[in-house]
Amino acid sequence: MRYDLPAAKWRKSSYSNGGTGSCVETQLTHDGLVAMGDSKDRARGAFVFAPATWTSFVDHVKKTAS
Repeated sequence: MRYDLPAAKWRKSSYSNGGTGSCVETQLTHDGLVAMGDSKDRARGAFVFAPATWTSFVDHVKKTAS
């Protein structure tokens, strides 16, 4: 499925590296999924996850980063 993701709805990660422009951004789609993209190259599109999958991914990253 193709999503039209409004530019104004993206939220940057607080862990993104502002100095290099390496920024991960997320937003909710119209049907409640989580879209994740790269702010430097939005034309490449985004990965889209079910909320439970996104939560599991974030939890895993938090555990491995500590």
